[in-house]
Amino acid sequence: MANTFKNALAKDVGTSAVSVYTAPSSTKSIAIELDVCNTTSSGVSVDAYITSGGVNYYIVKTTPVPVGGSLQIIAGQKIVLSNGDILKVVSNTAASIDVVAAILEDV
Repeated sequence: MANTFKNALAKDVGTSAVSVYTAPSSTKSIAIELDVCNTTSSGVSVDAYITSGGVNYYIVKTTPVPVGGSLQIIAGQKIVLSNGDILKVVSNTAASIDVVAAILEDV
């Protein structure tokens, strides 16, 4: 199986959790980077987590992102996503966060 690099994107994430990426059922994936950007005119806070087997495992919780700022949630380390694991992001403010995740599939 060939490795496949892909971006997983989400725009205007708000107070409902958004599934940014779901690992395919037949393989593992690696989250190489996860960046969030505050697109509002006030500070916000974000949660990023992995849902695996119906349980949420937080990467960051209630982490501030300043006005016009960004946050590298995954940078330098790698997180393995097993089949069906879901990478999710949520903000404390409506339509406030854009998300970019770099993923390596089929590993």
